[in-house]
Amino acid sequence: MAEGIARTAAERRGLRSVTFSSAGTSAWDGAPASDGALLVGLERKLDLNSHRARALAREIVAEADVVLGMGGHHVERTLVLGGDGKTHLLADYAAASADGHSVADPFGGDLDLYRATADELERLIEGSLDRIARESGAT
Repeated sequence: MAEGIARTAAERRGLRSVTFSSAGTSAWDGAPASDGALLVGLERKLDLNSHRARALAREIVAEADVVLGMGGHHVERTLVLGGDGKTHLLADYAAASADGHSVADPFGGDLDLYRATADELERLIEGSLDRIARESGAT
């Protein structure tokens, strides 16, 4: 959901030079988005049908300018894969602070949990895009 939300928000803002990619620390390569993510995505006009999971790898980290993790364990794994200096907890990056807040993983939860997670992701991604635009002059 985060990648779809980010793409949509960046497009709405006209941020053409910013690209997004997602990978998981426990992802099953090639797995589709979960039913909950698909349904909540549809409610928000996000088409996640073509999404396929991929496992976080050193090459993915190397290609990224900024890596945003949902939780501390994501950040730790990214650092092990060479992400030092460009890896941040999403909530910390969005708020330009360091409170260590993790975004809950809704996998296996009900639709209300997916909706709550999507709401939080929308807020945090907007804050992150504000920061990216401010720091890079991205357009």
